[in-house]
Amino acid sequence: MKYEAKKFNIPELKGISPKQVEVHIKLYEGYVKFTNTLRETLSELRKDSEKNSYALGEVMRRLPFEFNGMRMHEYYFEQFEGGAKEVNTGSELSKVLIEKYESWDGFINHFKAVGLMRGIGWTILAYDPIGKTPHIYWVNDHELGQMSGLPILLAMDMWEHAFMVDYVPAEKVKYVEAFLANLNWEVVEERFKKTN
Repeated sequence: MKYEAKKFNIPELKGISPKQVEVHIKLYEGYVKFTNTLRETLSELRKDSEKNSYALGEVMRRLPFEFNGMRMHEYYFEQFEGGAKEVNTGSELSKVLIEKYESWDGFINHFKAVGLMRGIGWTILAYDPIGKTPHIYWVNDHELGQMSGLPILLAMDMWEHAFMVDYVPAEKVKYVEAFLANLNWEVVEERFKKTN
């Protein structure tokens, strides 16, 4: 089985150019390609796992980076499909976020603050169905920093490739504002519903 790059129905975005989206989707397609390549390589190396033990280890270590790069970008692009839609302030997701962060603005401000930390990576909103609480956290290299078992509700790409066509690193606050302005919160709310 091979993974196929998904096609996303992304309308024109405010503050994120069509060229930026095009470049970013090509990068996503690269993650899909390399995930498949690494899986094929593993299959070949396993034919003589004793002889290829070192190479197997290196490929196994690389696979989560490529796979999570693929999957994280799928979360990312799906959030823009259908165009920007405001959050339903009466939804269960909204209530949970307001309860933890004291207000909707409190949640948004915390999410932005994590996104604007120094460095490259991802800002994630996830939900712990066991602890019944949302978490906002930072992921460094797709696979480093994931909170084990927590379903991702919202993923904001903070690697420079996500905004460098439109903004220089010193302007990434403009990208964060554009990202949030273009979100389809119905997608995020549907992800939350699946956690219960």
